[in-house]
Amino acid sequence: MKSSNIGGQAVLEGIMMKHKDEYAVAVRKSDGEIIVEKNVYHSIAGRAKGLTKIPFIRGIFNFIDSLVLGIRTLTYSASFFEDEEEEQRELSREEEKKREQQEKWLMRGTVAFSVIVAVAIFMVLPYFLSSVLEPGIPSYHVRTLVEGLIRIGIFVLYILLISRMEDIQRTFMYHGAEHKCINCIEHGLPLTVENVRNSSRQHKRCGTSFLFFVLAISILLLFLIQVESTGMRVLIRILLLPVIAGISYEVLKLAGNSDNPLINLLSRPGLAIQKLTTKEPDDSMIEVAIQAVEAVFDWRAYERENFDTAADL
Repeated sequence: MKSSNIGGQAVLEGIMMKHKDEYAVAVRKSDGEIIVEKNVYHSIAGRAKGLTKIPFIRGIFNFIDSLVLGIRTLTYSASFFEDEEEEQRELSREEEKKREQQEKWLMRGTVAFSVIVAVAIFMVLPYFLSSVLEPGIPSYHVRTLVEGLIRIGIFVLYILLISRMEDIQRTFMYHGAEHKCINCIEHGLPLTVENVRNSSRQHKRCGTSFLFFVLAISILLLFLIQVESTGMRVLIRILLLPVIAGISYEVLKLAGNSDNPLINLLSRPGLAIQKLTTKEPDDSMIEVAIQAVEAVFDWRAYERENFDTAADL
């Protein structure tokens, strides 16, 4: 396997694929037509784009960029399935600008709210739940381990609960199609429906694995930093998040470019959780994924360059 550095995300009835600064969203409309929109994503780093290339720092920006782009593309895909009763009316230039500004602020608010909720549920709540055990477990390190296990448990439980929703089940199927496409390419196979169907739906560079690394690495770092007051313990868990994200990104990047047995072993828990966040797609979903890939990535050139015995393309 050779990394293509292409990544993606499932959206509503479609898939977003990203390579370098370009991304494409392919959505299958209710009438069966596949709409593909290609665009360029500008990192939140802005003019300080060099920061996105510095090890351990780049992971922080990559995480926020992924969150912003993910919400943006989800919103775009959802726009195809708004109530038919809501007729689109022509807007004046001023109204259009006002609407764009509102959407930008809504995006920023959504990202901020998402981060706050995630921190509260996955970082702060597990600490308070584990602190209840302090009278029976006086050891800080044992409680930190219990806290970490609670954190992972909440994460898995959250996935299990949302996977019961019909829309989420279909999204997980598209997630599987995304992984299968990337695996197909990175194993030197022509990007056809049949080859994609036979490829694995698990991938070491998946965002699910990244989140698992965040949860696991938080345990290790909190083992090393011990403070006394409750307020400082909560603050430390929040302040460490950028550091944890930066380290997790480097581990994920290493995993995606290595078949080292130790790296493969560390990747197994994340791959196991991916069995919950990916489902087997049908051929129509695979077709959407292929169109998203081909809009931003020349997989034929990639395979000619990286595989000596590439199949006829």
